[in-house]
Amino acid sequence: MNRNRTVSMQDVAKVAGVSPQTVSRVANGSTAVRPETRRRVEHAMDELGYRPNYAARALKHGRFNDIGVVMFSLYDYGDSRILDGIVAAAVDEGYAVTVHTMGVDKERTLQAAVSRMEQLPVDGIIVILQQDVPDFMSFVPPKELPVVLVCEDASQSCPTIDVDQYGCSTTVVDYLLGQGHRTVHHIAGPSHSRAARSRMQGWRDELERHGIHAPEAQIGDWGADSGYRAGLELAQDPECTAIYAANDQMAYGAMLGLQDGGRRVPEDVSIVGVDDSLRSIVPRLDLTTMRMHFDVIGRQAFTMLRRQCEGEYVQTGVKTVIPATLIERGSAKPFIA
Repeated sequence: MNRNRTVSMQDVAKVAGVSPQTVSRVANGSTAVRPETRRRVEHAMDELGYRPNYAARALKHGRFNDIGVVMFSLYDYGDSRILDGIVAAAVDEGYAVTVHTMGVDKERTLQAAVSRMEQLPVDGIIVILQQDVPDFMSFVPPKELPVVLVCEDASQSCPTIDVDQYGCSTTVVDYLLGQGHRTVHHIAGPSHSRAARSRMQGWRDELERHGIHAPEAQIGDWGADSGYRAGLELAQDPECTAIYAANDQMAYGAMLGLQDGGRRVPEDVSIVGVDDSLRSIVPRLDLTTMRMHFDVIGRQAFTMLRRQCEGEYVQTGVKTVIPATLIERGSAKPFIA
């Protein structure tokens, strides 16, 4: 066969010993093909270097079976795990995923992100909204291109879903106060992060609901070194018996800082983190944490978008959040005065 010409469905059908209709079904992800036949067709596709004509498919079916995902960063733990969930759900449903990042040198608005994605062959867009954008309240998605936002706040124009950042903090504060601690200190994430601000607000509000004035928060950058520095400083405060860190990296760093500052964990100071990102990374991990179900967020965000792509209505103006789960290990214990 002339390798300079495009491989057709007829070419694949001839090599696989099936009809072009069967090749079309396999290319379109149909389940109406026997597994052994599917494997034979896929082997022929690989052998010939066949690639489906997605533009032609879109003209025929009205969809590309490809969704766009816009992110601020590929390296943030939570965002990358949400992306994993989106991709897993997309693969299950026969969709591809196109990822775009909002670099520091680019206009960081929803309109700019969606405008860039509109130029690509995607059926809809998921925006993982880690940071503030100036047009959050005014943004209206294109009529023919549905958008789902991963953020804790409700939007009047797009469906939204996220982890319950605020509720995660109230749970931790109640847990530590319930163990007899008189107050809870906080190591916060960077101020530009929507999640960090929501977690801090939940911490402060819950203390105030218990009639406790919130102590000054330590501000970190999500990294373990910033947690270590905060731990060293808090070790000098004899009134500090409980710490809530806004992620596990800072919590783990704070544990080391407390120990180097002469305080024992959990005998002198209890500490709780967020996200459960260190399991399978830190051996014999003993950090109590709030496990966030990022993969569930990703899968549900994809489902919201797919339903819109298929013409269904998905409610807007509703705050949809998935609760985190308290994972008790050994870094927190009841306080005895």
